[in-house]
Amino acid sequence: MTQLNKANPLKKTILNTLIASGLFIGFAANSAIAANYDFPHLETVGTSQVNIAPDMAEISVQVSLSKDNAKEAKTAVDQAVSKFIKRLNQAGVNKQDIQSANLHIQPQYHYPSNQPKELTGYSASRQITVSVKDLTKLNDILDSALEEGINRVQNIALKSSDETKAVEQARQAAIKDAKQKAQSLAQGFERELAGVWEIRYLTQHPVQPVMMRMSAMQNDIAESYQYGEVSVQERVEVVYRLK
Repeated sequence: MTQLNKANPLKKTILNTLIASGLFIGFAANSAIAANYDFPHLETVGTSQVNIAPDMAEISVQVSLSKDNAKEAKTAVDQAVSKFIKRLNQAGVNKQDIQSANLHIQPQYHYPSNQPKELTGYSASRQITVSVKDLTKLNDILDSALEEGINRVQNIALKSSDETKAVEQARQAAIKDAKQKAQSLAQGFERELAGVWEIRYLTQHPVQPVMMRMSAMQNDIAESYQYGEVSVQERVEVVYRLK
């Protein structure tokens, strides 16, 4: 404590004021931030979660093929992608919901023991990202991808068209939660709130459920995919002045 007095007497004065006022809560929770406040205050954190059913999905699939030379490898993956896009168009997927403008080609080598490496061919790959606005078509789209030579499903993210509305609902609920906590704390310590001094908010990202496929023994394959819920979480931190 002697070192604290010599290093920064003002900090000790503020700390003693908070302790004497019974308002050490905010200081202990986050001393790095609370040390900047020279008035009685409290800090609350409001949280909320809203779950909504998904009605759309974004899938990422990839085709990766190996051929004797780079041109053959590129042609092979381009043909697979072209056929898959055609199937997507036939299924009613709009062109603006398809992203496929990428290509990766790399040589492949064999490394014999104690000998120079040998070029064995070339590998080409392309990734396709598709926004599926109708979940009832998702199973058929995945099947058509495999049928047209797409050999890797990288990710399936389920989403909701009501996500923006859900985020606003969750945000308002988090604000209400922060207010209720502040009022409860102030009342419990026989103090009164004098208004909001600071609001800290970081945008949260909705938690996307992963599409799970259940037992293949079920009769209805489409129904064997379980879709879970999209979870929207919000958090707001508030600093209140106290009278």
